[in-house]
Order: sequence, then structure tokens, then C-alpha cells
Amino acid sequence: MILVVGGAGYIGSHLVKELVNEKEVVILDNLSTGFRSLVDSNAILVEGNLGDEAVLNEIFGKYPIEAVMHFAANSLVGESVQDPYKYYENNVGATLTLLNTMLKHDVKNFIFSSTAATYGIPNVDMIDEDQPTDPINPYGRSKLMVEQILEDFAQAYGLHYVVLRYFNAAGAHESAEIGESHDPETHLIPIILQHLLGQREKISVFGTDYETQDGTCIRDYIHVTDLAKAHIIALQALLSGKKNTATYNLGNGKGFSVKDVIDTCEKVTGVKPNIEYADRRPGDPARLVASATRIYEDLGWKASIDLEEIIASAWKWHKSQVN
Repeated sequence: MILVVGGAGYIGSHLVKELVNEKEVVILDNLSTGFRSLVDSNAILVEGNLGDEAVLNEIFGKYPIEAVMHFAANSLVGESVQDPYKYYENNVGATLTLLNTMLKHDVKNFIFSSTAATYGIPNVDMIDEDQPTDPINPYGRSKLMVEQILEDFAQAYGLHYVVLRYFNAAGAHESAEIGESHDPETHLIPIILQHLLGQREKISVFGTDYETQDGTCIRDYIHVTDLAKAHIIALQALLSGKKNTATYNLGNGKGFSVKDVIDTCEKVTGVKPNIEYADRRPGDPARLVASATRIYEDLGWKASIDLEEIIASAWKWHKSQVN
């Protein structure tokens, strides 16, 4: 049985949809950003907080948990700068409570959702896992702190873990039942599609003078279903003993500029956007593209869904939400 913390959120719910075909699943989620409607009917939902030791003890006491997959976190970069306490308390403090309770119940397999934000502003075209980590905001720092805790816990307590550093997760489930929605929305693809549906007046492009082919920022987009499959492969590697500790990037290994993404959205939807060009935002790196070679060489995973398909799946979901 697998405990999925944050399994009612955007990425966690995609993982659960895949995982219930292979394992029994218990979800812990406080539904602060997740939705009960996203929970797969084959999974057990426990409503509660990650940092609540009593709830965790009850779960580990009641269910034969063999591994924990941890998706629950605050993840808005701007908010983390405004309210760092919240990020350290929830992303680090509550994760410590989870790890400590796991170990008390002799559960030693852990998969952690980390982020490309741990790299900060790298000065390389393709970021591999050996690139120095130097996050530039409390969100990235909170994730890196947990990575460091996992290393220490592996040495001291025999914890087995896989860290997965996400680049830009995007897209929607093929069923159009689950898609990407944040409040406030900060991610590029949903913002563009909301605009093309008439829900926003315009799209703001921040910075057109970066040293990239068209002057706009370049990012690596990965379909959320590809991401979910990587988690299952990582889980299998832990449970089989193939891996005891590992850190992997999850990305497509291809970079697309903001302009590329807008153009692809226009191509998929047939709707012409109204674009406003604005100054750069502080702390936006010109280019963030993953080298995902390590996980392919170690575990045989690579992303298979391209940008156009990512956007088409998201568009189908966004249209289904209009009514």
C-alpha cells in the first residue's frame, strides 16, 4: 500500500490515476489547493494536514504502508518571498514530521517532489543533476533543505529515497477530468488558454531582451502524465532495491520560448492572442532546460509527449471547465 501525500492536487491526482492500477493507495490531503473531485474512486482519502502527527500515526497504524510519495507543498515563488515562514513551516517543518513518523513505523521508502528552482539561475544550456544548487527564493530553498534532510536521514536511519526535480509540469489528463488550475493562476499555459477563452483581457510577456532566439525566456515543459509515469518507475526502483538513493531531473530536454508557447497555443486553438509586452520580472532566468539523461540511463524513463500535445490536452480540459 502506498501513501500519497497531496494526492488530490494537480500532479498528485495524475499519479494516483496511474498508481491505482498497480497498488492500493491511501491519500492524505487537506484539500487547501486540491479537490475531492480529483480523487480516484479506487483510492482511500484521509482529509488532514501533513504536519498533524496524530493523523499520520493513525494512517501508519491502520494501513500497511510500504512507501510514501510526497507531493504536498506550497509552491508559489512570489508568495514565498512575501511569506517565507509559511514555506519553511509547511514545506520543511511538516515534511520533517512526516519523515519522523514514517521512520517510527519502520517505513523507509520515500519519493519527493522537488523542483528546478533548487538550481537558481544556472549558466548552462542544459541543466544536469551535478549542476550546483543555489536557489534564489524561499520556495527553492525549502525544497533544497528537504533534499539535504533526506541525505542525512539516509545516512543516519537507512531511509531510501528518490528526489525528482520537476521542470515545468503542464497539460491535462487524456480523459479531460483533471487539469491545471491555480488561484491565483501563475503558470504560462493556463494563463494563455484562459485568455484565448475570453477569461482574461490580454497576455503579458515579461521581458523581450533576453539572450535567447526571440528575446523571451525559455523553459522546459513536461506533460503531467509523463511526470506521473516517472514517479511509478522511481517507486518500482525503490521497492525492488534497484535504487536506495537517487536524484533525477524530470523534463523534456527541449526548451521553448514564451513566444513559442504562445504561437503553439494559437495554432492549437485557432484563436489570435492579444499580447502586452512588459519589463523583465526580477529573478527570471533566461533559460531553464533539463538534461534528463540520468533517469533514462538508470531507469529507462523519458518524456514522450511534445509541446503541441501538452497544449492540446490542456485546451480540451479548459474548454470543458467553461460551463
